[in-house]
Amino acid sequence: MDIFWGVVAFVLGAVVGSFLNVCIWRIPEGKSIVTPASHCPKCGNPVRVYDNIPILSWLILRGRCRDCGGAISPRYPLVELLTALLSLALLWLYGPGLQYLAAFLFAAALVVITFIDLDHQIIPDVISLPGIPVFLLTAVLIMGIGFWDALLGIVIGGGFLYLIAVGYELLAKREGMGGGDIKLLAMIGAFLGWQSLFFVVFASSILGALVGVVLIAMKGKDMKYAVPFGPFLSIAAVLYLFVGPALTHLVLFRTLP
Repeated sequence: MDIFWGVVAFVLGAVVGSFLNVCIWRIPEGKSIVTPASHCPKCGNPVRVYDNIPILSWLILRGRCRDCGGAISPRYPLVELLTALLSLALLWLYGPGLQYLAAFLFAAALVVITFIDLDHQIIPDVISLPGIPVFLLTAVLIMGIGFWDALLGIVIGGGFLYLIAVGYELLAKREGMGGGDIKLLAMIGAFLGWQSLFFVVFASSILGALVGVVLIAMKGKDMKYAVPFGPFLSIAAVLYLFVGPALTHLVLFRTLP
């Protein structure tokens, strides 16, 4: 991978990650992601331009507001670094071009969904519902996914989780999976195609079960303890971009392509 494009991808990812922090904070509150400008959540003072450099500003300020000294969550540089590394990894996978940009847009949407779901146990419709047609078109026009493969990804992805949710509610007499997860898997299926769904559902279920058991043991909760499923679907979708097609082909046809 060319060093120049690697630096560009990392910086672009960090800058986009800074914007994703705004989305993660404001979307659940129903606030505009455009105005007002970035400001300290403690004192309300606007963040200066030189204090708004992704990752670096938090380190220079030692995680404190320059004006009031209030603590700034380490999640801000974490999201920026995560998005930068995702950008770099996707550049390595696709090279510079439209496919890299499309995959990065998809991954950025999943980052926002992941952290909002962790904080609020919701997956905002404002991302998933427009994401279904947007990522279907992106998959067909840029990623080379067949139209019917992408369309089936929506139908099977959303329908599969819907049947699981209905079945669980009938058996357990309580809701176990929200509608947000259903729409998210439909969005994932739109971008990755229906062939991805076996990997995404299986990998996310394994990850969710492992993390759920650990959290339940650590917190002393029973098996009814709620663990948001959106982050695991998102992680599995990103993993599919890198290893999913080969593993799926291996499982289904018992041979590498």
